[in-house]
Amino acid sequence: MSAQHDTPPTTEPSAGPEMPAPRVREQQAHSIGGGLALLLGLIGLIAGAGLIVVGSVSGSNAVKVTLIVVGVLVAIAAFFAMCGLNMVAPGEARVVQLFGRYRGTIRTDGLRWVNPLTTRTKISTRVRNHETAVLKVNDAYGNPIELAAVVVWKVEDTAQASFEVDDFLEFVSTQTEAAVRHIAIEYPYDAHDEAGLSLRGDAEEITEKLAVELSARVEAAGVHIIESRFTHLAYAPEIASAMLQRQQAGAVVAARRQIVDGAVGMVEAALARITEQDIVALDEERKASMVSNLMVVLCGDRAPQPVMNTGSLYQ
Repeated sequence: MSAQHDTPPTTEPSAGPEMPAPRVREQQAHSIGGGLALLLGLIGLIAGAGLIVVGSVSGSNAVKVTLIVVGVLVAIAAFFAMCGLNMVAPGEARVVQLFGRYRGTIRTDGLRWVNPLTTRTKISTRVRNHETAVLKVNDAYGNPIELAAVVVWKVEDTAQASFEVDDFLEFVSTQTEAAVRHIAIEYPYDAHDEAGLSLRGDAEEITEKLAVELSARVEAAGVHIIESRFTHLAYAPEIASAMLQRQQAGAVVAARRQIVDGAVGMVEAALARITEQDIVALDEERKASMVSNLMVVLCGDRAPQPVMNTGSLYQ
């Protein structure tokens, strides 16, 4: 399969789709230290149990029933209050909701207490990696290529991650694949035009653009992109051999061009020095012959074979 050499579009890739404005932003939930709440809850349980014991040994039926009922209520209230305790580990957060309404996020690690009527959803705020599968797409020249990328990210806004998207893990995965595909079709694998960017030759610039587009795509989910890199980049197997031959030919041409440029500079320096020091007088024909011989010696693939000339240049 032959490679195409059409000129790729010169327009800059877009920074990503325009996402809707978030309806909710992360805020700090009202919470208190869990140590005091745990102590008060244990005291309530002990007090309730004590009232039940005292009531059970009381002689009066009215006092017995009253103490037992009060003890049961105190114990139930203490246990219910202790249900508001939360253990928050470093790198985790709790999204707090009260009857479906967002009430804030707990990010302080340790034992915390909130309203026991609320529901608390755990979200990890640790740094994560996501590596895409090897994707097969066409580059800007229409050549099939294979590429994969790894993205380092973390949840920055827990409220958006919980309420703005259905599943932020799947959302990041899908948007990463979409961004990689979009970047791949905007640029060629190798740029025939030296002024253009290419996936292989300008990896740093391309990965920066990939990070910008990814940030725009996942911003709605409250996700922060730390870094993105291509982990696999190659021509598809059906054109790999043809592209390898083209790269080898390009390398040979570039090497020859450099050799010729250097040889021309050396010939110019030699002629200028001979003329400056008046070593020998050279007419135009002798100069042409000298230039031809020097270019053959300097640009040849093999070592030159000396030839002894016993006559003059004109014989």
